[in-house]
Amino acid sequence: MKILALTLLTLIWLAWSPWTRAELVVVVNAENPLSSLSSRQLVDLYMGRSNSYPNGESAYTTDLPEQSQERDYFYRTLVGKSSAQVNAYWARLLFTGKSEPPQTLRSSADVIALIKQNKNAIAYISKGDLVHGLKVVYKFEDSQ
Repeated sequence: MKILALTLLTLIWLAWSPWTRAELVVVVNAENPLSSLSSRQLVDLYMGRSNSYPNGESAYTTDLPEQSQERDYFYRTLVGKSSAQVNAYWARLLFTGKSEPPQTLRSSADVIALIKQNKNAIAYISKGDLVHGLKVVYKFEDSQ
């Protein structure tokens, strides 16, 4: 009975955990003329199918570290794959020389600094990390 109660409490805690329903947004530099992206366009950018925005300007994609919960949530929500599956996908693409993966940075702070310095950079961050100089171009519909 105690094990059942502990299991139930753990599940309730996980359901209310902030990372269970990560509030992620995709951002670009405030000076970037892009106003929004569709989920298809975002998939194309982050899965190496395209390296430019819909307006033709180059896109510079960034990633958070592999162990990041935000990264795992981003890829699971966007393409239905875990970080490990995305890494395997990129390994195959790199072998063929067709594309390069997004640049992995150490932290959200590093990603934000890069976005603020590079008009063509794009990143996903926690909604709580939004600061002046960034523009949201995509919101996850299931974020709360």
